[in-house]
Amino acid sequence: MRIDVVSIFPEYLAALDLSLIGKARRDNLLDLNVHDLRDYTHDRHRKVDDTPYGGGAGMVMKPEPWGEVLNRIATESPATGPLGEKPILIVPAPAGAVFDQAMAYELAEAQHLTFACGRYEGIDERVLEHAAESFDVRPVSIGDYVLNGGEVAVLAMVEAIGRLIPGVIGNPESLVEESHSDGLLEYPVYTKPGSWQGREVPEVLLSGNHAKIARFRRNKQLERTAARRPDLIVELDASTLNRHDRDTLWHNGFALVEGRIVPKDQIAPE
Repeated sequence: MRIDVVSIFPEYLAALDLSLIGKARRDNLLDLNVHDLRDYTHDRHRKVDDTPYGGGAGMVMKPEPWGEVLNRIATESPATGPLGEKPILIVPAPAGAVFDQAMAYELAEAQHLTFACGRYEGIDERVLEHAAESFDVRPVSIGDYVLNGGEVAVLAMVEAIGRLIPGVIGNPESLVEESHSDGLLEYPVYTKPGSWQGREVPEVLLSGNHAKIARFRRNKQLERTAARRPDLIVELDASTLNRHDRDTLWHNGFALVEGRIVPKDQIAPE
């Protein structure tokens, strides 16, 4: 996979040289390139922003440098082909679609991703309109809050996407049991020593009974998700739940009603 990141603070992306993503770059699993937007300016002050038309607070990123860098990246893209395929341009923005694990899996299948790190009040809208000629443009949000720029969001997304690329994670089975991989949060994990500060590892994990261990972990997933992310519980496909799952959910405040999972406090009394 090729990844391009455009930023006025390229040093912010130095973390992409660390850990598994850095190793993936060195192993040529990721062709990751960081571009300094100011290299595409043509004035001595390397200016990338100006005041907004229509007035208002803050500054807006100018279209000219963005147009130049995106044109160059599009020209070099391995995803541009005779069938009209386009590289994907991801623009971190609070108004974008929410990034989640399903989107990470989708994007991990792409041949070429480009990330445009906005700053100030954002990028001139005409840049996105122009980029749509060469890119599949997708504004994406990592949550309902505002950051100073897109770099933090890009670090999070590149790590979430990159680790799904075959070969990046040493044991691919670990991806299967992670939070959100099946719509639930991950179960709690333990390691040696078996006793620490008076706290014991749950006995079932020492039993060697794989069926009981699997049931314990599944119960903990359901309990944890019900407590921390009840919104995920009501989105589960009820047809995938067995009797043990339904019992666990019942004891954690949810019931199966007409094929749907609902909080028990929303069930009308008979």
